[in-house]
Amino acid sequence: MERDLFEKAIRELKPYLWYSSLYFQGEPFLHPDLFSFIRMMGNTRTIISTNGHYLGGDNAAAAVQSGIYKLIVSLDGMDQESYSRYRVNGNMAEVMEGIRRISREKEKVDSPMKLELQFLVNKYNEHQIPLAGAFAGEVKATLKLKSMQVIDGHDAGEWMPSERKYSRYEKSGGKLSIKNKLPSRCLRLWLNPVITWDGKVLPCCFDKDAEYVMGDLSSESFRDIWHGARFKEFRLKVLSERRSIPICRNCSSGMRNVEL
Repeated sequence: MERDLFEKAIRELKPYLWYSSLYFQGEPFLHPDLFSFIRMMGNTRTIISTNGHYLGGDNAAAAVQSGIYKLIVSLDGMDQESYSRYRVNGNMAEVMEGIRRISREKEKVDSPMKLELQFLVNKYNEHQIPLAGAFAGEVKATLKLKSMQVIDGHDAGEWMPSERKYSRYEKSGGKLSIKNKLPSRCLRLWLNPVITWDGKVLPCCFDKDAEYVMGDLSSESFRDIWHGARFKEFRLKVLSERRSIPICRNCSSGMRNVEL
């Protein structure tokens, strides 16, 4: 995102923000202005999620001292083989060392920043959950076990863990389908809009390919988009026929008894 666009968004939205997630389908540490963006958030609780490959050099100290409320690091396996099943070409050792570096920096300056390790549970790594828990304890982090979202339902069987509570999907009539009953309601539409790098406003983070653009912040105000016809129509459709919306049919919002 260009700095001018970010500043425009913050000027309008900051008075209404309880927290902000400065990431969406990308790696925030690749942005050259990341830390200045974080500083602009002031007292707003800012959350960053990273794949953990860019916590070397000065980044660990800068992250800890930047004012981030929570840093989430993806660690989806406890050996290189299981880790790279999902994180293709990723380097698990590099990520673990980056996490340790963050932990040391937090301790050095007595930082209140929360450190969370996110473990995307699948059939290749579910047996390593105790190891992930032990590592989280070592680095004084919280371990978050997360069920895996599969964009193409036909691929769910390849990844689905044996423990039912870790799977978003179940077999029904020989097919895999999401366990969510998909009631016609969703708080995300009133609490968690997304602004993409180029200013498109989306209803929520499940619109990963920006198929449901509610407006463009580069040419409109957020208030006009939020109260605009497209957003109103979309909310009404969710409240009447949520199952008919493709991005909603793979959504975990409202799901119970599953690690999310």
